[in-house]
Amino acid sequence: MTSLPAEPTEVVVPVHVRDLTPADLPSCTWSGSATHLRHVAGELVRAETGEVDYLAVCTAAGLPVAIGGVDYRAAPGAGTLWQLAVLPALQSRGLGTLLVRAAEDRILARGLRRAELAVEDDNPRARALYERLGYTAFDRKPDAWDEEAPDGSIRRYETMCTIMGKDLA
Repeated sequence: MTSLPAEPTEVVVPVHVRDLTPADLPSCTWSGSATHLRHVAGELVRAETGEVDYLAVCTAAGLPVAIGGVDYRAAPGAGTLWQLAVLPALQSRGLGTLLVRAAEDRILARGLRRAELAVEDDNPRARALYERLGYTAFDRKPDAWDEEAPDGSIRRYETMCTIMGKDLA
């Protein structure tokens, strides 16, 4: 018996955006190491105080497939998007766009009219997305954070970022 090549199949999965919760973190291991998830947990504490929003794009079953935050204290008069991540198997499917637009809606709901973000210079895919969404570069700066190495040790990661902004309607 010969098998025919599989026909491409399109599957539509409904998603919704909501606040990320501590209970979601075990389902977000795809977004980074245990060290990263501990940092996200700390940001969820800040979310309780209103300093940040941390969003999740979720499937109908409630599983996060994209996450990211908005910091309202990082830049005066703006919401700063950061830690944006999409489940690797679902990248380039519009989830990042949905996440950024939901973050922009949160910024507008706070009465702010500007969104900013930093993108690593060696991440052209992300930069292209932000440019498609209307962000323009206006500065560059170094950035650094602790990251977990494969052996579990913590090392300092240093990078150069382009700072981008967008005036919101």
